Amino acid sequence: MSIYRGEIYFVDLNPVQGREQAGKRPILVLSVDAINRLPLVIIGVVGTKGKNIARDYATNVRVLPTESGLPQETVFLCFQLRSLDATRFPQKPAGKLSDKKMAEVEAAVRYCLGL
Repeated sequence: MSIYRGEIYFVDLNPVQGREQAGKRPILVLSVDAINRLPLVIIGVVGTKGKNIARDYATNVRVLPTESGLPQETVFLCFQLRSLDATRFPQKPAGKLSDKKMAEVEAAVRYCLGL
């Protein structure tokens, strides 16, 4: 199975602790393809339903269904980065972001990490 940067998969994040996002969530693959090909982990950004986030913040990127291929508006929480084993990912992605939207995510991640 090949997993590529910019693809979105629905991944079960359980078990979790504290304020971590739980359940089956959209995960945007952030790690570069060179890492994704190795038997390491996939670094992703956790998403949530757009209706759950009333306003926009510098830490989030709102994505419309037409921009992602997902069935509903999604907000990627760029402060919720997760390293996940590739076996958690289904065979096929549910969507993909354009390079332009990925640039927005990258900017928000840099903001969150102080880079």
